Amino acid sequence: MRVAMYYRNSDVRVQEMPRPRAEADEILVKVKASGICGSDVMEWYRVKRAPIVLGHEIAGDIAEVGEGVEGWKVGDRVVVTHHVPDNTCKYCQSGHHSVCDTLRKTNFFPGGFSEYVRVPKINVETGTLKLPDEMTYDEGTFVEPLGCVVRGMRMANLGWGQSVLVLGAGIAGVLNIKMAKTLHAGKIIATDTNPVRLKKALDFGADEVIDAREDVPEKVRLMTGSNGADLVIVCTGALPAFDQAIKSVDRGGTVMFFACPKPEEHVPLPVNDLWRNEVKIMTSYAAAPGDLKQAMSLIASKKIIVDDMVTHRLPLADTQKGFELVAAGGESLKVIIDPQA
Repeated sequence: MRVAMYYRNSDVRVQEMPRPRAEADEILVKVKASGICGSDVMEWYRVKRAPIVLGHEIAGDIAEVGEGVEGWKVGDRVVVTHHVPDNTCKYCQSGHHSVCDTLRKTNFFPGGFSEYVRVPKINVETGTLKLPDEMTYDEGTFVEPLGCVVRGMRMANLGWGQSVLVLGAGIAGVLNIKMAKTLHAGKIIATDTNPVRLKKALDFGADEVIDAREDVPEKVRLMTGSNGADLVIVCTGALPAFDQAIKSVDRGGTVMFFACPKPEEHVPLPVNDLWRNEVKIMTSYAAAPGDLKQAMSLIASKKIIVDDMVTHRLPLADTQKGFELVAAGGESLKVIIDPQA
């Protein structure tokens, strides 16, 4: 079968690999759509494991069912999660499924940018969801990224009518904007340096936008009519955004780091100011099975529309182009690879 082997952002090669087989308790999925995540093009994060087949936002059809698998059959349309928790460790029991050791070790093989993926037993049992008839494969690729947003918003406990500032209007930022709208947030403000993405942020629910090169904290205060936004969500790894976030949050508000800078980059925190103003600093990483099920429901019910965010759909042979589009930003928002094309 064909796979798109990642060496670095500028070097993604279509290569041949033996097609895996579904062993006992496993399934084999024919991938029909695989989204390129922003984390896929974080070269500092990915290149240390190269060469590797990436791709974790997938939807497809079950092509083989291994002995012992119950509840699934060949032809079923599915969304498969790459990382799944054990649901038994202390982290899972306390609601922190996304830091479970099992979640960080599990994966399907070889990766979503391939014609087929083999799904291990634990992923079959807790990480495979039936794709509703009313949902397309493209929509299915949004279940994982939207699940991450569902988790973040739940942990941030966004209240009705509270103001939201989203720093970075890429796909993660736009999904957070749509989710905030669904949760009946008050004023939603988005920032970016890309005018195309600022326009898209407005199209997808932001009330106002700010060029991130301007004085963001001052503009946020003017736009909210207060000392800042109630919830500030950082959806970019750009260092200036972290400083802007801290300076743009209202007293008693929350700053959520949905994205992160490079490991060697450090963000200074004015702890005295945060302490005096009772500002909550939190992070949100990945998604748990419950978050994914909620995301699937939101998409299937059309409470959150996702297909309007797809800007490019490319065949497997053009995966390199897809990575370049996502890495560059530009006019791309969501790029989906069709491994069967």
